[in-house]
Amino acid sequence: MAVTPPFAVDSAGTHTHERRSRYAVRALRSVGYGAVIGLLIYGLTGHSLLTTMVQSSCIGLMCWFFIDLGRVPAARWKHRHAPRGSAEARSNWPGWPLMMAIIFVGSVLGFSSGGTIAEWITGRPTVGFLRGGPTQTIALLLTCLIPALVITYWFYSRELIAEHEAAAQTAQRQAAENQLKLLESQLEPHMLFNTLANLRVLIGIDPPRAQAMLDQLIAFLRATLNASRSSTHALSAEFARLRDYLALMQLRMGERLQIRFELPAELEALPIPPLLLQPLVENSIKHGLEPKVEGGRIDVTASRMRDAAGTDELVLQVRDTGIGLDDAGDAQADGTRFGLTQVRERLATLYGDRARLSLTAADDGQGGALATIRVPIAALATSLIAAATA
Repeated sequence: MAVTPPFAVDSAGTHTHERRSRYAVRALRSVGYGAVIGLLIYGLTGHSLLTTMVQSSCIGLMCWFFIDLGRVPAARWKHRHAPRGSAEARSNWPGWPLMMAIIFVGSVLGFSSGGTIAEWITGRPTVGFLRGGPTQTIALLLTCLIPALVITYWFYSRELIAEHEAAAQTAQRQAAENQLKLLESQLEPHMLFNTLANLRVLIGIDPPRAQAMLDQLIAFLRATLNASRSSTHALSAEFARLRDYLALMQLRMGERLQIRFELPAELEALPIPPLLLQPLVENSIKHGLEPKVEGGRIDVTASRMRDAAGTDELVLQVRDTGIGLDDAGDAQADGTRFGLTQVRERLATLYGDRARLSLTAADDGQGGALATIRVPIAALATSLIAAATA
């Protein structure tokens, strides 16, 4: 009769109540499959519906019990030489040769014991393997084995597909994490080399300022390395790192660089990837303010807005009053490609298509460029949970 064998691999941290819940679900499914077969038998034979349903359900439940009882020890024996902790060692599937023998023995025992239980419940006798001739015995055996084999194969295929999907998702997640680590490893040298190049120029024209810049660089790198050891940090920490970096740039540019930060208190604790805004600030200085003789201002702001669909978003903006995108031409586009690609790939890796980055000309009459990042607040919370459980 019906059987519902489980094939999923149990993890080492599975709790007892979870295992019991899975067994209870499989038992109920076995009763359900037995009831379905009982309805088919009733339709073919016209016997008592109640008696047929009770007999089929009892036989289905006991077939599941004996097959499940034999499957796990057989799997443990089959994989006894597998490395401890490996997926094979934790597998509850003994392979088809052993499983065929288990299905045969379990079906015979399940049919006999289930029929006996049904007799106790209904008070009516049931057919048995030894209560008729060879033809009846073979027919009853096929009645047990065929559904058992079909259901076993169906569940095996379903669990195998689920296992492959889980493995693919794990591989995809690991690939995304590796890509993110690669992007972060590219970011810090990019920023560092730019700063050291500026420092080299400053040493030749203003040694005292170069000394002050070197001290600021050491403090900045110490704080940045501490922040880079985690996958996320608070938005307030991101702004603190930008203040350190722009303090370095002010030592070199002097009064040509003005800075403004705007971070509402209620947004300070939101988690974001470390150094997410760093490439955008670098682009604003290198391609916006440095080519402008009189310099200008950089505004770094954070706000909470609701989009057209009603989703709450964190909006991060880096705005400069530099020469602007139109005046920069192809040089601006080529120079900012690394920074923009860096940020876009990190956003895509962490948040998929839920996050967006745009670079446009500022439209407030002061000139310059405006880079805007939009990330749903809910996505930030999800990334924090994923990082904590990784």
